[in-house]
Amino acid sequence: MNKEFEECQRIIERDKHFVLTTHINPDPDGIGSELALARFLIAKRKEAVILNHSETPSNCRFLDPDNTILQFDPAHHRDFLLSADVIFILDTNHPDRLESLKPFVLQSQATKVCIDHHLDKADFAELYLIDEPSTATGEILYHLIAYLDERALTREIAEPLYAAIMTDTGSFRFPKTDSDVHRIIAHLLDRGADPVYIYQQLYEKGSASRVQLLGQALSTLQLAHNGKVAYIVVTRDMFDRTRTKEEEAENVVTYTLGIRGVQLGLLFTELPGSIKVSFRSKGEIEVNLLAREFGGNGHKNAAGARVQNASLSEVVSSVLDRAQHYVH
Repeated sequence: MNKEFEECQRIIERDKHFVLTTHINPDPDGIGSELALARFLIAKRKEAVILNHSETPSNCRFLDPDNTILQFDPAHHRDFLLSADVIFILDTNHPDRLESLKPFVLQSQATKVCIDHHLDKADFAELYLIDEPSTATGEILYHLIAYLDERALTREIAEPLYAAIMTDTGSFRFPKTDSDVHRIIAHLLDRGADPVYIYQQLYEKGSASRVQLLGQALSTLQLAHNGKVAYIVVTRDMFDRTRTKEEEAENVVTYTLGIRGVQLGLLFTELPGSIKVSFRSKGEIEVNLLAREFGGNGHKNAAGARVQNASLSEVVSSVLDRAQHYVH
């Protein structure tokens, strides 16, 4: 991606005021990528503001101890977007996923730079740094920052990049994890990232309520299509009983693939006004194509969708009906 990196370098050297954002309900890849790039820009004496539609998930707050990430409020923050020289959109390539920021991002005259590793980009930016084979947006950011100034990879930048890559590789167990990824991780460790501390903060600081939610969710586990599809349902009532939030159900879907014979796993999460569907698969099963049938997208083995104007039972029935065409 040297051509794109060169153009990005010209933009960074030319401009002064930068805004960074990521998708609704950001994960550690989105948050880590924002923080790493913002810290790089600030070290280069640029102005960088991070604006997100959603609040930072509780397990990611350790990455931002100074609370530099702002939750977008149009009344207070729209001028940041409208007066910016450059807007970086990270870990998504569709403006719809920016939610409340979308109209202001599209209206802004700023140069828009999209950095992402998902398929099927929307046409709204001037520059795209998209590499689907990358394990994470954080991996692309690592290569970009190393290209721009390898000496800039300080601990403050290495830490969020490590969190981004570690989580999006499923702690280095997903299929895209290769020797190059481990070499990147070794470099980030050399630059100060602490793998034990980061893992503890991300995965070992959950509440008792989260474990209770997990227990209730797992009690709904069912198999379909001769045991080749497993699915779990999380209802609004479960969230209310355990006093938990949507983010605390994020990784429940991974339990579906731990069952012998299961090729495709599904998590249905009932939210206000929509049903969120998380898709996971093994091997060559392209769940991004299944997600696309329901207005979503993602990677071959991990994807998601949000279905509006349908009941939980309707979505479960429809997705299961289509899922049978993807297993063998």
